[in-house]
Amino acid sequence: MLVCWRLDRLGRNLKHLITLLDDLQTLGVAFVSLAEGIDATTPAGKLQMHILGAIAEFERARIVERVRAGLARRAAQGKPLGRPRQTISEDDLARTIGLSTRKAAALLGVSHAAVHRARTVSKTPADGLTDQA
Repeated sequence: MLVCWRLDRLGRNLKHLITLLDDLQTLGVAFVSLAEGIDATTPAGKLQMHILGAIAEFERARIVERVRAGLARRAAQGKPLGRPRQTISEDDLARTIGLSTRKAAALLGVSHAAVHRARTVSKTPADGLTDQA
């Protein structure tokens, strides 16, 4: 028996969800969803699964639609997408000479990628240390 907390945690694509449940049934594995109280071994349970699976797929499509609309709106406004880049001053970079990228990042409170990018741009040496420290 496969027990799942909620049906939408198992899948958000109705076709794949139905295929998965059919494969489980073929293998003799029963499916139960705890939150919805669905027992897929009964005809009523199968109906409930199909309805809830369709709703989960619809919700997922709406989320994708809203995200794409938001990205398009930001692009139309000329605003950058994603997180703002972290900048590191030359003085801060100079303080981290001799430290690994990760230790420098921890000291400066930025990501190790930001330190690496800043060192590459400014050609600040890392004294041959690796990022492993």
